[in-house]
Amino acid sequence: MECLYCFLGLLLLAARLPLDAAKRFHDVLSSERTSGYMREHNHLNGWSSDENDWNEKLYPVWKRGDPRWRHSWKGGHVQAVLTSDSPALVGSNITFMVNLVFPRCQKEDANGNIVYEKNCRNGTGPSPEPYAHNWTAWAGDSDWGNDTAQSFHVFPDGRPFPHHHRWRKWSFVYVFHTLGQYFQKLGPCSASVSINTTNVTLGPQVIEVTVYGRNQRTYVPIANAKAVYVVTDQILIFVNMSQKNDRSPSDKTFLRDIPIMFSVLIHDPSHFLKESAINYKWNFGDNTGLFVSNNHTLNHTYVLNGTFSLNLTVQAAVPGPCPPPSPGPPTPTPPFYSPAPVDDSPLELWEIPDEDCKINRYGHFKATITIVEGILGVSITEMTEVLRPVPQPDGPLMDFVVTCQGTVPTEVCTVVSDPTCQIAQDTVCNPVEVDVGDMCLLTVRRAFSGSGTYCVNLTLADNASLALTSTLVSVPGRNPGSPLRMANGGALASVGFLAILVTVFALLVYKKHKKYKPIENSTGVKGKGLDGFLEHAKVKFFPRSQEKDPLLRNQPGVL
Repeated sequence: MECLYCFLGLLLLAARLPLDAAKRFHDVLSSERTSGYMREHNHLNGWSSDENDWNEKLYPVWKRGDPRWRHSWKGGHVQAVLTSDSPALVGSNITFMVNLVFPRCQKEDANGNIVYEKNCRNGTGPSPEPYAHNWTAWAGDSDWGNDTAQSFHVFPDGRPFPHHHRWRKWSFVYVFHTLGQYFQKLGPCSASVSINTTNVTLGPQVIEVTVYGRNQRTYVPIANAKAVYVVTDQILIFVNMSQKNDRSPSDKTFLRDIPIMFSVLIHDPSHFLKESAINYKWNFGDNTGLFVSNNHTLNHTYVLNGTFSLNLTVQAAVPGPCPPPSPGPPTPTPPFYSPAPVDDSPLELWEIPDEDCKINRYGHFKATITIVEGILGVSITEMTEVLRPVPQPDGPLMDFVVTCQGTVPTEVCTVVSDPTCQIAQDTVCNPVEVDVGDMCLLTVRRAFSGSGTYCVNLTLADNASLALTSTLVSVPGRNPGSPLRMANGGALASVGFLAILVTVFALLVYKKHKKYKPIENSTGVKGKGLDGFLEHAKVKFFPRSQEKDPLLRNQPGVL
């Protein structure tokens, strides 16, 4: 009898050994065990429980530090880069993307083979072999491609590969694992998978991917990676703020009296909110009230300097869980029991919920912005050629009379381009050091390489603003010392000399016939007779010094 007990014990032990030795997905893919409650309440459509058995014979398991990792790939190590479009609004889809990075000079060709790039040299020089891994040769093997070898065309859980038109050229098996569930996929050097987050717990979660490569009659692990993704019940928004003449939008400093364009960007890569009604509620913090709009862009102008708090609330009605039905009003109890026909018996009423239930989701954005004075506009009012008596080597000069509105600039820059304003030829920047007073009036002098038509972009700037204007200018072709210019100059000199002689003669006549006259109480000089003519001639040909003329302040400085 004791021998029988021993024999039965040995049988039980022998029957239990394979069960204890069999690995499951959670043993291979994660060091943390997910509870059954978590797995049940975070069910992912199309994913399987990590309690399933793992085929370790076809897909060997190597722990970190195993020396076999050094020889798993020819030419070096393969890296897996795992990314996602997280964070995701609960109920939307989140997509994970994994890309394989091969050793230097290796790439995947159209047939799925890993080949060496032409004219690429690694540390040991160009490889004499065209292939790093030739999957096509293995797929043509009679033991691999015939029907008797279907046991090789399976995933780690034993499910067969889907027979797509390119499945034989896909040589990598991707096993994604999260929330106690896994998803298997056959693909090339990149793969993606999406999950719906309706049943996913809010907060950060971890996903892991393990990649196996085909190695004749088996598969070997070549890379793995982890990533964190986030599921939230808040709409993720970002506000882009831009303004004309603003020098640096990133510093959140803007100009007074110029509209600021606020554009709302919603992070919704799966287009979950595409059919949702979205409202935008703005509070600009300047006591202008609350603005409600269904447009994601809005313009607002601040009329005062200072610091303001911007607040935005975005509201969207999205598909959500329907509330439990609520019972109707209780049925009054009759004073005594009397049986009634079945059709007339009162029924307990329940609200039948709409199958397309909606729930409001919200997003919030806050920012502190500063409003300052700046250059509001700039314009070129006059363009003139600078006449010089002798030719100069630096080419013709042009003066641009510039006016601006707002603050006085501290820097002026000009960009001279071709007539299409596409190809820049010269750029010059100068600080504004002349005293222009309260009136923004400048003369910008610039040299040109020669005659022709040019596009001139002129920019005035200070610490907070930047104003731009453009114009086309035609630079004359004649040189300052040309015969035409000189002939004109001679004619002008002759006319000037004759005018001086006439003036001298008029002064002599005036002095001879001058009589004393009392000063009248008139405020102006009458332009009649010889006195008016002489006064006009004196002002014209003998102007008084303007050194102390207060109107000199209105003369533009030359830069």
